[in-house]
Amino acid sequence: MVTIFSLWLPILLSAVFVFIVSAIIHMALPYHRSDFTKVPNESKVMEALRQFKIPPGEYMLPRAATSKDMKSPEYQENFKLGPRALLNVMKMGHVNMAANFIGWFVFSIVVSIFAAYISSRALDMDATYLSVFRFSGATAFIAYSMGLFQESIWYNRKWSSTFKSVFDGFIYALITGATFGWLWPA
Repeated sequence: MVTIFSLWLPILLSAVFVFIVSAIIHMALPYHRSDFTKVPNESKVMEALRQFKIPPGEYMLPRAATSKDMKSPEYQENFKLGPRALLNVMKMGHVNMAANFIGWFVFSIVVSIFAAYISSRALDMDATYLSVFRFSGATAFIAYSMGLFQESIWYNRKWSSTFKSVFDGFIYALITGATFGWLWPA
């Protein structure tokens, strides 16, 4: 039996490789640049929102407190007139990219731990490269990609943005699977 502790090297290295490739994808390749579009009259919209001092968080417009409130004439009018929006308000000031990078790296380690766990329960030490690649890669793909579809289904995220991120997850899964296949204990 393969222990999860014997997979510490592929866990860490796959997370490092995913981190590096994701940096290349997001900083050097242009295909994610169209994921977000600019709001018309951006400065006026920002000025209008600034006066409300909205604390960081996720908001929905219009938002009814209960299903009964959704039937009220006021809510129905707001819903009809729009705009309907999801608003993600972030902290003001300098963006702390270090925290984002650390969070992404920790997430990648967690994905690799799950890939290690599932692969180690399903496969023996004499497993072939392809078997290890399939189990660990499929697990990583599920973790990196499948939850992204909910954003388009429920929150109207552009499908093109979702599919691009799912493609990224596929690349990360290939990297994870290849790393585990390469470093599987024999």
